[in-house]
Amino acid sequence: MKKVLILEDEVSIRSFVVINLRRAGYEAIEAGTGMEALERLREHPDIGVAILDIMLPDIDGFEVCRNIRATNKVIGIIMLTARTQEMDKVTGLMTGADDYVTKPFSPAELTARIDALYRRIGGDVNSDSEVLSQGPFVLNTRNRTLEKEGQRIKLTQVEYAIMKLFMQNPGRALSREDILTSVWGRDYDGELKIVDVNIRRLRIKIENDTANPTFITTVWGFGYKWGA
Repeated sequence: MKKVLILEDEVSIRSFVVINLRRAGYEAIEAGTGMEALERLREHPDIGVAILDIMLPDIDGFEVCRNIRATNKVIGIIMLTARTQEMDKVTGLMTGADDYVTKPFSPAELTARIDALYRRIGGDVNSDSEVLSQGPFVLNTRNRTLEKEGQRIKLTQVEYAIMKLFMQNPGRALSREDILTSVWGRDYDGELKIVDVNIRRLRIKIENDTANPTFITTVWGFGYKWGA
């Protein structure tokens, strides 16, 4: 059974999420503090998706996210954010989260986001081309790795999906809507800013000069273009 970690210190919210995860066919692993969440991840290394609340009694959800990403680039991470806190969404994505869900949320919305992340984790089983090579970059779709000039670049699942989309469409201007649909799925009902924040995060990893990007260039008022 696919495992999902739910980190939430409010017992009523956590119990609500757990019930709905089980109804959706997932095994729910519970944690009420950040340190407890990190311990649960050590005990269950096969957890595929982690749902992290931000406000916690010990370390906050951002720090938990950073800790997870320091050792695990594959796991999907969803942050639970307050509707009024726009910076929480951006900060969560910049610390390594793949997605965010604003409170209050519906069980169907959360389950859809988890389903999408699990699909992405197992995405390239039947990929047409094992290796995409452009400029200094080599993307291996079998083992889901990216190298630049022979050096491995560690990517999250979302970053990998964006790189794959770009490298499959060299020189083509992709709208934010194109990227959102391809990477997050046609049913995703989140905001377009998630694309911009992930592009910013990806540029930090692959560009020689993030102030003057040459690989992922901005098409003003439209989206982005890959030009390695």
